[in-house]
Order: sequence, then structure tokens, then C-alpha cells
Amino acid sequence: MTDIFSKQKRSEIMRQIKSKNTNIELKLRKHLYKEGIKYKTNSTLFGKPDIVLTKYRIAIFCDGDFWHGKTFRKDKGKYSKFWEEKIATNIKRDKVVNKILKKEGWKVVRFWKADILSKIDECIKKVIKEVTVSPKLINEIK
Repeated sequence: MTDIFSKQKRSEIMRQIKSKNTNIELKLRKHLYKEGIKYKTNSTLFGKPDIVLTKYRIAIFCDGDFWHGKTFRKDKGKYSKFWEEKIATNIKRDKVVNKILKKEGWKVVRFWKADILSKIDECIKKVIKEVTVSPKLINEIK
């Protein structure tokens, strides 16, 4: 897939893409708040999760479908070499982040942008499920 923009125009477009407080992060946080789930943002944890439930040691990532490769396997041949390498690198980095956080005792939950936008109730149910089976909570009950 050839880029239809000049390098300068593409660079300008890319600079406008937000990495914090995106629409999907705000939507998920709003629904977590409605459920009474306390969270933190701007975490300094490895990989910089979008939302952290410190009490339960849960790190939540809101992944853009394109940037994190939701359909990468299926669409891989449609991208230029640059984008194939960029997305493949992002996928590898996500796996490393997951592995390190899990090793440090964190539960990692990742949501695709499309799921947050169209299935927010399912996303919230998943978070609630993780909270209720959290080792921290189990230890508090015992």
C-alpha cells in the first residue's frame, strides 16, 4: 500500500496522533468510574499502561487496532515494508511488556479500540472479573 501523502504531510499527520487520554481511554475510564472501580493513569510501570488498578495489580492497555496489529496477520501483505516493520515491532514490544509485567506480579488486560467502542459492557465485565479473582482481593478475604 503506497502512501498518498508526502513525507512532510505524513509527519504532520502523525504528530497529531495522541498517545494519552485518547477517546478510547476516556470511554473506558468513564465506565470504570461508573462501576466504582478506582484507577490511576500516567503510570510509570514498565510499558506505561493506560490505566492501572494498583490495589489489584492490574495493568490495562487500550490498543489501537492498526498500531498494535489487530488484523496484521490477515492484512500484512497490503502494507509497505515500513508499516509492516513498524507494526511487527509494536506487536513484539507488546509481548515483551506483557511478559515483564506478569513476571513482576501484574495481571495484564488489553482491549482493542474496536471493542472499547462497540462492546464497552463486555470490556467492563472483563475488568470486573479480573478484579474479583485478583490475588490481592483473595488474600484480603482469607
